[in-house]
Amino acid sequence: MTGKKKKVRTSFRKNREVRTRENDVTRQYGDANAEDHVQGERISGKGALTRKRTVAGAEVVEDEAGTYILPDVDMTICRPGRVLRVQGLVSIVRDESGTLWRCATRRLLKTMSTDQRHVVAAGDHVWFRPEGDEEGIIERVEPRRGLLSRTSRGRQHVLVANVDQLVIVASAAEPRIKPNLIDRFLLTSEKTQIRPVICINKIDLVDPADMMPLVGVYSQLGYEVLLISAATGQNIDQLRELLAGRDSVLSGQSGVGKSSLLNVIEPGLGLRVNTVSAESQKGRHTTTTAELFPLASGGHVIDTPGIRQFQLWDVSAEEVSGYFRELRPYVSQCRFPDCTHTHEDFCAVKDAVADGRIDTRRYESYAQIQAGDEP
Repeated sequence: MTGKKKKVRTSFRKNREVRTRENDVTRQYGDANAEDHVQGERISGKGALTRKRTVAGAEVVEDEAGTYILPDVDMTICRPGRVLRVQGLVSIVRDESGTLWRCATRRLLKTMSTDQRHVVAAGDHVWFRPEGDEEGIIERVEPRRGLLSRTSRGRQHVLVANVDQLVIVASAAEPRIKPNLIDRFLLTSEKTQIRPVICINKIDLVDPADMMPLVGVYSQLGYEVLLISAATGQNIDQLRELLAGRDSVLSGQSGVGKSSLLNVIEPGLGLRVNTVSAESQKGRHTTTTAELFPLASGGHVIDTPGIRQFQLWDVSAEEVSGYFRELRPYVSQCRFPDCTHTHEDFCAVKDAVADGRIDTRRYESYAQIQAGDEP
């Protein structure tokens, strides 16, 4: 990673400036002579209405995740901190002393053009300028790693940032388990190189033997799978050990018991929990925003709102097979280099499925993701 301060020319969002002239001139002046108004007004590439701006003293940082434009900040005034949660236009930031600050975001950061839906996310490392009584302004967001993102209205929705481990929480029952959603999380972890752990909660509601075929498929692929119960405490100590000393995020569909697990792992959090709808067997949204919590055993954990749809971000159809561990060895053996492994003849992947070397359900999950279908 290298940084160099200089003048940086970058794009800004559309309509970041207020309208420079009124559009209702005729209403105000009626039949006034047009010659009374300024003639020859035009928009140039360097005027106030251009979407390009020069950010003086910015730092350009490049790494494997992309290129970042970091505005200059006065580090004698600003303080480093980490974002615990984002609530509308306010971010709750904890500084190095443990003090919590309610921070707005600098206008420059909000108006620079980006694919991201939100500028600041839970887990971000930031520099903020104190303003008033435990209030401040976020002046800069540091380069991120370990992102958990999804597509939202064509833009990148960063759920959390700077995590080492993705704990995929599913439930054995109430609501029913969604293997395809697990596969989407696993694909994201492969792409972002975040360590995945699959936790199947509420194992006390079913016969554990019924889960063994699914557990066996993931275990054979090298994924760690835990059968746990927040109600009985089964294997909670194992999960607590996995979280210790790491920055982890718990994610999964609504109602699987993410908040309940955190209440058991870290007594005193007192997170709100809710029941599953008896009619639809779907969870009720209880956690409304991603929030970071420090752990007594070291590290942090981020609780996230329940996800019912997880559309992948920045993954093309051609890339999907590379993120399925069991498909990788066969991809290069197909007769056609652009094989999609869905309908072509002489496909090594389809032959492996027919021979039982690739799990049929996992292959169907691949085909659904490759086709761009929503979960």
